[in-house]
Amino acid sequence: MEHSTTLWILFNAFIVSMLIVDLAVFNRKEHEISIKESLVWTGIWIFISVIFGIGLYFYMDPASSLDFFTGYLIEKSLSIDNIFVFILVFAYFGVNPEYQHKVLFWGIFGALVLRFLFIFAGVALIERFEWIVYIFGAFLVYTGIKMALEQDKEVNPEKNPILKLTRKILPVTNKFHGADFFTRIDGKLMATPLFVVLIVIETTDVVFAVDSIPAILAITTDQFIVYSSNAFAILGLRALYFALAGVMKIFHYLHYGLAAILSFVGIKMIIAEWYHVPTPYALGFVALALSLSIGLSLAFPKTFEDFEGEDAEDQSTNTEDRS
Repeated sequence: MEHSTTLWILFNAFIVSMLIVDLAVFNRKEHEISIKESLVWTGIWIFISVIFGIGLYFYMDPASSLDFFTGYLIEKSLSIDNIFVFILVFAYFGVNPEYQHKVLFWGIFGALVLRFLFIFAGVALIERFEWIVYIFGAFLVYTGIKMALEQDKEVNPEKNPILKLTRKILPVTNKFHGADFFTRIDGKLMATPLFVVLIVIETTDVVFAVDSIPAILAITTDQFIVYSSNAFAILGLRALYFALAGVMKIFHYLHYGLAAILSFVGIKMIIAEWYHVPTPYALGFVALALSLSIGLSLAFPKTFEDFEGEDAEDQSTNTEDRS
C-alpha cells in the first residue's frame, strides 16, 4: 500500500519530537528512573499507541488498524526478551542506574533507523522474490523451537564482533566518565566504557530485529503499518525496561510464550499461499500465548533457592569471562 510522503514526514516528526521532549525536558538531568516514573511513561506510550491505532481505523480502514494492533502486540511481546538482555549487559559492565536511560535513549534512536532500513529491505525482498517468505517462515519456526529449548540465556559482550572492531578502531578508557560517551585524556579523544555498552545494545537490537521484522511481515507488508507498530513498541521499551528490570526473573515461563508466537507466525507465513490465517485469530493467539506464559509464571513461581542458584552461576560465569 502506498502512503504519501507527507504522512511519513509527519509521523517521523512526531517520533523525533517525542524523543526530544523525553531527553531535553523530562530527563535533562541524569537520575535513576523509579518504578513509578517508568510505569507512568509506559502508560503514556501505550495510550499514544492505542490512540494512533484507533486513528488508523478512521484514516485508513479497519483492516489496517487491526494489522497495526497485531503487529504492535507481537513487537511489544518480543521486545520483552530484549529487556532481559539489556539487564545482563548493564550488569556485566556495571553501568550505574542513572546512566542507563541515556544508553537506552540513543540505543533506541539507532534501532529506529536500523529497523526502518530492515523493513524496506524485507518488503522489497518479498515483493521481488516471493519464495523468500518460506525462508522467513522457516527461520521463525527454527528460532521459536530454539527459544523453547533454551534453558538459560547467556550474554558475553566480549565476543561481540562489532565491539572487537570498535576497540581496534577507537581507544577505550578503563573507567566511566559520568554519562559521557567520549572524553579527552592528555589531549587524546577516547571512547568510554559507556560507549562500548551502547555499541553492544545497538548490535543486540540488530540480532533481535532479524527475528521481529519477519514476524510482523507475516501479518502485513504495508511498510507504514510495519514501521509504525515497530516504532511505538521500541519507544515504549525504554520505559518498560525500568518497570520490569527488577521483576523479569519472575516471568520464567515467558520465553515459552515468545517461542510459541514466533513459531506461529512462521507457520502462518509458510502456509499463507494455501490458507490465510485471519488477523483477528493471529491477534488472539498472540494475546493468549502471552497471557498463559505470564499467568503460569505467577501461578507456579520459582523458589528463592532457584534464583539464588542462578545468581551464583551467573556471577561465576562473569568472573571466568573477565579473567
